Amino acid sequence: MTAPGRPTPGPTLGAPIVIPGPSADWSRVRTELDRHGAAVLCARQDDVRQEEGGARLRALLGHDWERYQELTHRRIRTRFAASRVLLKFAAAAALGVPPESVELGYGLGGRPCLRGYDGLHISLSHTDDLLLVGLATDGAIGVDAERGDRVLYGTGLVRHMCTPYEAERIEAMPVAERNPAMLRLWTLKEAYSKAVGLGMKLGFTDFGFTPDRPPTDVLRPDGTPGTVGAWGFHTLSYAGRYTLGVAVGDDGFGRTTDLAAATALDPGIVDALLAAQGEQEREAPARRRGWAPPGTGEISRRPLGRP
Repeated sequence: MTAPGRPTPGPTLGAPIVIPGPSADWSRVRTELDRHGAAVLCARQDDVRQEEGGARLRALLGHDWERYQELTHRRIRTRFAASRVLLKFAAAAALGVPPESVELGYGLGGRPCLRGYDGLHISLSHTDDLLLVGLATDGAIGVDAERGDRVLYGTGLVRHMCTPYEAERIEAMPVAERNPAMLRLWTLKEAYSKAVGLGMKLGFTDFGFTPDRPPTDVLRPDGTPGTVGAWGFHTLSYAGRYTLGVAVGDDGFGRTTDLAAATALDPGIVDALLAAQGEQEREAPARRRGWAPPGTGEISRRPLGRP
């Protein structure tokens, strides 16, 4: 596996962490997060799959169990379950909690997130039997994987997925390098689209990258820089068979080191909310009877039709 170097500063990334199964050594996940603010994990589907319909899988899927049961295609069901198992084990290793306690949520565009842990960002991709998970603490992350032998160049996709600048640079490259360049662009665009939460709503011809050298910034259609230093972009070759694209954002708030759920809110705000909740619970019986005790700041409520 290789990772081209970056000529300009930006979020860094280590080599992918290969996971041979749930019993693997997961300690490197936290090490990579502490060092780079991001980590990428690769696993084969069969290496992390659990017994279908078993109690262990049900516990791991949590709220996703019903969604899993609704899937009728066996291959899709298996991939869905295996990808969530890998993601939950990876997140659990980063957070220092049991994988069964990790629950996933989904945004309007289907982007996954961790319920109760807003300091850890996640992304998920798959192709064939390869599962790819991205974790980040400095900002958003998006990952994408494609087979290295997938043919994109020469299929008419250039005008649908490339900016004028990208198309011009690709056509100037040696013929043998054009399809690999297209694959790198595709995975980077998929990764960036996932990271910003827009998915396919973000038109691939509206932004681009440098197809003939390591990417450093998002480029406008004419090739001028659109972002400077706010993102790190990485293209990796994995197992000699896959092209991986990773986009890691920097939200400008520095490295998140404490990933506990309690850090999502300021302790003072949490105390105030709990105190308010307790006060409301004490007042609830009075409200149900139509009155409030003195000193609560409530306006007296009398039944309608009575003075």
